[in-house]
Amino acid sequence: MTINNKNIHNAFYIFTISHLIFWTLIPSITNHNLPLDTIEALAWGSNLDWGFNKHPPMSAFFPEVFYQIFGPQDWVYYLLSQIFVIISFYYVFKFSNELFDNNILALISVLLLESIYFYNFTSPEFNVNVCQLPFWSLTVYYSWKIYNTKDIKFFDCFFVGLFAALGFLSKYLFIYLLISIDLLFIYLIFIKKVKKFDFKYLISIEVFFVILIPHLIWLNNNEFITITYGLARTGLEQSNFFDHLYNSLIFILKQIGILIPFIVLIWLLVKKFKFKLNLKDKKLVFLLAINILPITLIFLTSLLLGSKIRTMWMTPFYLFSGTLFVYLLEAQINFKKLKPFVVGFILFFFLSPGFYVYISILNDDKRTDYLGKEIALKTQYAWDKQFNSTINVVLGNEWNAGNLSYHLKSRPVWEGFIEREKLDQLKDYMCLDNICVGSK
Repeated sequence: MTINNKNIHNAFYIFTISHLIFWTLIPSITNHNLPLDTIEALAWGSNLDWGFNKHPPMSAFFPEVFYQIFGPQDWVYYLLSQIFVIISFYYVFKFSNELFDNNILALISVLLLESIYFYNFTSPEFNVNVCQLPFWSLTVYYSWKIYNTKDIKFFDCFFVGLFAALGFLSKYLFIYLLISIDLLFIYLIFIKKVKKFDFKYLISIEVFFVILIPHLIWLNNNEFITITYGLARTGLEQSNFFDHLYNSLIFILKQIGILIPFIVLIWLLVKKFKFKLNLKDKKLVFLLAINILPITLIFLTSLLLGSKIRTMWMTPFYLFSGTLFVYLLEAQINFKKLKPFVVGFILFFFLSPGFYVYISILNDDKRTDYLGKEIALKTQYAWDKQFNSTINVVLGNEWNAGNLSYHLKSRPVWEGFIEREKLDQLKDYMCLDNICVGSK
């Protein structure tokens, strides 16, 4: 087959569609219940607000849209995750193609991501980490368009502000990408003076903060509860001097572990790692800013504050890692000797879902083994024996109560934890173990 642009694009679409089908069907077949984070998102979505006790609102908004269209069908939410993954893959491909002006290199940049388990094994669980992915790639892509031209366009700046805001409203950790991009432009404009300041840049800032206003108001009205939760998850309150070194070292070791399959696939591509860092190279500077700088900043956070950086938080950080390494090693890539890389890619492509199936079948102590549907049926049966009203409220933690909110046909609203004041506002209610259901 002749290698041309059309064939490369077709290969990309075959890959992404295959990825979407695999990672939608496999968890749909092997899991009895949706994962924890997805149930949490659906619980929040039943009572949409501009924020929740743990996170900002975006990760709840999209599952709720899908629920309103499709209802409680588990495969739909696995599909939602994969839609977010392949959108991010598409913009990585689009960006890489513009960077290289070479479709083969752009395709390789995306295929390399299949060796990073964030984009396959953990991707079925729709959560705040997955929710960031398309907005991370879109923010990078439109930042690149601004970075790579002298003629700054209004809509490029508008889209940077829009997608940056949506990413931040997915998870606050998105700020590490935004700081990195801001530092890059500050360096180029005010220090190196190789780029002129354009007032259109302010459009991005204005759009970003305008979109954030409702959430900021919500934060203020709710005592900044999401920030408090996030800080608690880092373990800052219990950190000591030893933690500054230990937590940052653990962070580095975990990142190396995550990237081992990626490094293996790179090695199959080029055999030798030889490259020079030319900081006068405009393209390389941008790639370092979006890849290395965010990771460096989060490492410094751990080192200086002693905070724990949980592995899954790094999900969007490696989206453009394939592009970076392909750019650095481009001169060593022999297009006539891609067979080892192709074999390695195919191996990783099938190994990860195979491992997922193995874990799903043999490990019977998982959240996804929870009998959510059965518990909902029993709850409905017990309710119907006592009351003639409809269950429209559920109280309890996000997991137990969230499962009832999701599985009960009446789609009761999750209204938080059990409190006497909330129960007193209900016309009818019934409590089973650590869950209460009621009717207003």
